[in-house]
Amino acid sequence: MGCLCLVCALEKLHYYLDGSVLEVITDFDAVKSLLNMKTPNRHMLKWKIVIQEYRGNIIKVQKAGNIHKNNDGLSRCTLPITPDNPSYVPTSAEPQIPI
Repeated sequence: MGCLCLVCALEKLHYYLDGSVLEVITDFDAVKSLLNMKTPNRHMLKWKIVIQEYRGNIIKVQKAGNIHKNNDGLSRCTLPITPDNPSYVPTSAEPQIPI
């Protein structure tokens, strides 16, 4: 997922990023394995080419995934699930009112 995010950002913002030095803060394991892959499939090969265009301009700041405080913010909800929480999903034990 980290590779896809990086590739999408580079493709979408390439007009603004061309010639700039980029500081990418990630755990970089996925990007490293992608760049060192011997025989990537066609999707991975496309990603590899996009990242290699910026290879000299990317400053890699490696940070372990468990140290990131903002990773997976959408998938890791810290709010308790309660009736007053909008993400509340009623269980089958609760009475249902037909609409």
